[in-house]
Amino acid sequence: MKISYPLRILFAFLAAGILTSFAVSEQEEQNDAEPRQTLVYKLNIKTDIGPPIWRETQKSFEQANENQADYILIHMNTYGGMVQAADSIRTKILNSQIPVIVFVDNNAISAGALIAIAADRIYMRKGASMGAATVVSGTGEVVPDKYQSFMSATMRATAEAHGKDTLIVDKDTIIKWKRDPRIAEAMVDPRIEIPGVVEEGKVLTFTTEEAIKNNYCEGEAETITEILRLEGIEDYTFMEFVPTVIDSIIGFLINPLVHGLLIMIIVFGIYFELQTPGVGFPLAAAVVAAILYFAPLYLEGIAQNWEILLFIAGVILLLVEIFVIPGFGVAGISGIIMIVVGLAFAMVDNIVFDFEGAAVAPVLRALFIVIISAFIALIGSIYTSSKVLSAGPFAKLVLASKQDKEEGFIGIDFHYKDLVGKTGTAFTSLRQSGKIEIDGDIYDAKSLHGFIEKGEAIKVVRFETGQLYVVKNA
Repeated sequence: MKISYPLRILFAFLAAGILTSFAVSEQEEQNDAEPRQTLVYKLNIKTDIGPPIWRETQKSFEQANENQADYILIHMNTYGGMVQAADSIRTKILNSQIPVIVFVDNNAISAGALIAIAADRIYMRKGASMGAATVVSGTGEVVPDKYQSFMSATMRATAEAHGKDTLIVDKDTIIKWKRDPRIAEAMVDPRIEIPGVVEEGKVLTFTTEEAIKNNYCEGEAETITEILRLEGIEDYTFMEFVPTVIDSIIGFLINPLVHGLLIMIIVFGIYFELQTPGVGFPLAAAVVAAILYFAPLYLEGIAQNWEILLFIAGVILLLVEIFVIPGFGVAGISGIIMIVVGLAFAMVDNIVFDFEGAAVAPVLRALFIVIISAFIALIGSIYTSSKVLSAGPFAKLVLASKQDKEEGFIGIDFHYKDLVGKTGTAFTSLRQSGKIEIDGDIYDAKSLHGFIEKGEAIKVVRFETGQLYVVKNA
């Protein structure tokens, strides 16, 4: 039978399609047969535990998940740090879908121990140590028992999270934990005694051999390559978190010490702007310090909009109290409270006001940093203003404290009442206080409404308790 030309074309296309399908299927089978290299994502924790390390941990776990890493390996050597940051990191590890291995390269002390025992697997270098997780203050003193209780419970819960086996031996039920919670608790509480492990009165710290013996370490290793070999990982590739310049800057700026310094600059700037009206530089320094304080915290999701707005509203109220409303009352006090609260709560990564247990500790720490920094800055400002600026190169920027009669200054006496209704000019800027000139004499005065610039015409409208009050003379 003769096949028409169109049918021949159709058969040719069908044959080509079938051959192509076979080729694609064969290629897919070959690709499936080729095993993918094991991807190990490496994160270094080789400094004090704090907000910068917590930030790097978040970014590392995000990148590991995006790249479908098979393992996350934390290379650790730390003496500890902030409990809040360590607790956030250990929670991240416990909730990770990717297995986490920790390599203790010398030390996993205090907060480092909490992070280490959260991992699925732990390896330690010969001569390394892990433990000593008692909570201490910045001066090294042991903090009150309620904070130790929180840390003990956190260590215990972290160990329990790895699970247990229920064994039946001679009709007896034996619970065997993968990591004994009592051992984790003994790293915090010296009152716990575990026969053969730790005596009462001593905080537990494991050596490498002791950690292996008590199931707190899977093995001894000197290098990461050796760890992967012990884990049976032969064909692998590495990916490592490398902080960018922006990451490094943000990490530096969210350090509590830097926070304290920025708060001092803010207070210094505001104070000297009031003492040297019209200069502008102190106020500019305060504004820049405020931006450097809030911007990194906001970008990290720690500071919220309401905290920044609270700070700004507090500054506005304080300025209104100083320059607009005579005296010092509700507006000024409210402004100071709002500024302190805005600065403090911006530091705390917790917008839910839970003040139970240890949740109050970060808030108290933030308030302490703000209040102490502001107090030191205020005392320093007053001292610097009186001792340095008045005699240094900036002396011309400061209002003179000496009023010589020969220069036209006169003391307070009853004839001040006779000045009410008189006109003159502003001898200096009045923000809100300053000096005025009437008939060639210089007097201290206070603007009743807003600022009055140097040289502007003024009128005396009131004299109370030794103080002249003036307004602009239109």
